[in-house]
Amino acid sequence: MSAETICGTADGALRSPDRTAVVSWWLLGPALVILAIPVADAFLPPDIHIAHLLVVACAVTAIGAGPIATALVCGLAVLALVGAGLERHTLTTESVLVELAALAGLCVLLIVFARLRARREGELLRVRSVSEAAQRVVLRPLPERAGPVSLASEYRSAEADARVGGDLYATARSAGSTRLLIGDVRGKGLASISDTAIVLGAFRAAAHRATSLPDLAAYMEDAVSWGLAEFSEAEEDFDERFVTAVIAEIPDDEPVVRLISCGHPPPVLLHGATARHLTVPEPAPPLGLGDMSASAYVPATHPFHHGDRLVLYTDGVSEARDERGVFYPLCARLAAWADEAPLPLVRRIAADLREHAGGRLDDDMALIVARRDGTRC
Repeated sequence: MSAETICGTADGALRSPDRTAVVSWWLLGPALVILAIPVADAFLPPDIHIAHLLVVACAVTAIGAGPIATALVCGLAVLALVGAGLERHTLTTESVLVELAALAGLCVLLIVFARLRARREGELLRVRSVSEAAQRVVLRPLPERAGPVSLASEYRSAEADARVGGDLYATARSAGSTRLLIGDVRGKGLASISDTAIVLGAFRAAAHRATSLPDLAAYMEDAVSWGLAEFSEAEEDFDERFVTAVIAEIPDDEPVVRLISCGHPPPVLLHGATARHLTVPEPAPPLGLGDMSASAYVPATHPFHHGDRLVLYTDGVSEARDERGVFYPLCARLAAWADEAPLPLVRRIAADLREHAGGRLDDDMALIVARRDGTRC
């Protein structure tokens, strides 16, 4: 029997190599039981009859395999019972006939069950594929390179099986610079995806234009305020919706980085073997709460030389706690990994963060590492 026959389902949903291997091993046990029972029956005393254990082989198959494999195993089980009855010369007795009828009826139910389960798994797989595709559209993976900047990122949602939550990041190329966004929507998990989409949509609509960084922040504030009001009026916490964010601009031809902070944790600059927070002297309110302040957006400019790395993160990183309640020491860790390239550094931070938190993250987490390479693509 081919692997595709064994693990085929109504929609071909279970035909992955991993699934094929699992089902093949899963069928090994029932097959051995079906072969062993008639053999064992021949050596047992007449008053000991174990053919009813064939039911176990059929039930186990229905749990882990598709309807075709279940039907095949059930058919073999019925033949094994007939063979055992012929061997003992009891096939026409009332007891064996009742066992045959019961086994046949159960086999029909198990085949129906296996078919319904396979159909449901196929539907679940399609729904999951659509969900993952939609989430990838909302939170697109960052390119490995943007202008003279190498990029790497990591994302973890607090909600199981979700690729998008309340944290967000994005990048865009404008005339002569690379712009980065990292943000944190109030709330976490799937419930905050609509707000995440609003922020990302506003950034992508304006970041590539040749506007100044303050103009970009002002545009995002207007768009986010309108979007949150448009889509959140029916919710009880409408007046409490906001998004913290950092917008960074890395010019191609200047060794600096410009930052606007909207109530977000400060990025960390790795320069040589030192790690330090890049503060913004005049931070703005979180996006969506811009009417709380009449001041203009004022970017802070910091040196950003060849080989320097900029680490942008959300509070899911900086506020992750260990079992004693101690926050994750991001700056101390980064100083120890000063020579890492962006991708290895991101992976090391993510692994160390999970270890620090005991393997469990209670909040969404987003992380970007950008390195100036000094050459333009």
